[in-house]
Amino acid sequence: MGGFFGVAGKVPCRTDLFYGVDYNSHLGTRRAGMATYDEAGKRFCRSIHSLERTYFRTKFESELDKFQGNAGVGIISDNDPQPIIINSHLGKFAIVTVAYITNLDDLEKELLDAGVHFGELSSGRTNQTELVALLINQGKDFTEGIRNVYAKVKGSCSMLILTENGIIAARDKLGRTPVILGEKEGAYAVTSETTAFPNLGYKILRDLGPGEIVEFTADGIRQLSAPLEEMQICSFLWVYYGFPTSCYEGINVEETRFASGEAMGKTDPTDVDCACGIPDSGVGMALGYASGHGIPYRRCISKYTPTWPRSFTPANQSMRDLVAKMKLVPNHAMLEGKRALFCDDSIVRGTQLNDNVAELYANGAKEVHMRIACPPLIYGCRYLGFTSSKSDMELLTRRIIKELEGDPEKNLDLYAKTGSPQYEALVEKIRQRFGLTSLMFNPLETLVESIGLPKCRLCTHCFDGSSHF
Repeated sequence: MGGFFGVAGKVPCRTDLFYGVDYNSHLGTRRAGMATYDEAGKRFCRSIHSLERTYFRTKFESELDKFQGNAGVGIISDNDPQPIIINSHLGKFAIVTVAYITNLDDLEKELLDAGVHFGELSSGRTNQTELVALLINQGKDFTEGIRNVYAKVKGSCSMLILTENGIIAARDKLGRTPVILGEKEGAYAVTSETTAFPNLGYKILRDLGPGEIVEFTADGIRQLSAPLEEMQICSFLWVYYGFPTSCYEGINVEETRFASGEAMGKTDPTDVDCACGIPDSGVGMALGYASGHGIPYRRCISKYTPTWPRSFTPANQSMRDLVAKMKLVPNHAMLEGKRALFCDDSIVRGTQLNDNVAELYANGAKEVHMRIACPPLIYGCRYLGFTSSKSDMELLTRRIIKELEGDPEKNLDLYAKTGSPQYEALVEKIRQRFGLTSLMFNPLETLVESIGLPKCRLCTHCFDGSSHF
């Protein structure tokens, strides 16, 4: 997905920028970049590095001194090299985006036909951040240009623009990804993750609304365009993406995970000895489940982190699966002879779950029960691209539906409906495939209630196919 951070202050910004970007590291896997504007030297300073074989701090720490200036933006990117620096009729600017543009090819053709050229290619494809910059340049000012992006892009796009006068922050027109403002004495900041704020001394000011555009400097914030009414923020932020201490729309990630687990624990009749969380995103749910079910929480599996930094996540999927397996270490002493219940965020392809279950049994578990924080993933994401799946058939659910129906597209609405015969057949097939003693998914209603926003304000497309561009 990706995450960004921007800051404008009365003193040099490089330290806040460096650590602020790093606190977004769990959101991206491929590249990172930072840019500052040096007002004294009237120039932009930029650096971009690959994260595929190392992690953020290793790449940028040694070159911090070159980032002169009191304003800057940075990005952890899941795709293209960023920031892009542009010189246009709007002036010079650096831009970063958290975006997933599904109609990239159509927009590329439209611009090429209009005589525009592209200077940045990523693995032979147009860099989508450059495309966004070129769409902005079609406006008479930045506000009109960003609205042009909103009108033309299918998928999602939030952005930060570092100009010679300050920073412009714009949230996706449906608010699919969060953009949050923070403040401290002498500085304002903006981030995808509020986790970036506390240790840097910032207090949360507010979330930008869907489609809202603001400009800020060290002296204050000015609204350029008011928020739009409709919102479709990704519900998976609270399930998986989000860091436990982060808040979106004022709703904390860990509280949501605890609430969803507690609700399931109160209604689940299964008799087990303990609840355990699959680190990291399953821990909050498991703590809630243990509370609701009246059983102890036990760390039957732990994540080994000393040599696996948080920000190091390979882009290659097979390597990511291997890294995920290597990080998780079962505790034989806690597992032996136990009827253990494990909570996890989701089941996407099922690769990691297969390995995890086998290891748990091999380390003495008498029974292995699995509880999943969200409903089965039936539809691929068309708005954020939260997995690297190239096709819906990479989803475990679609492969099983094909086995059951002969057609992976048949009766999807029924397979997405909790309690239907099709849904029950799907869940049972998954349970059998992994040798689980029992398997349950949280219903969509429980997830929505745990988040606390009206369903119409959430994107739940991957569960029920309900969203739109």
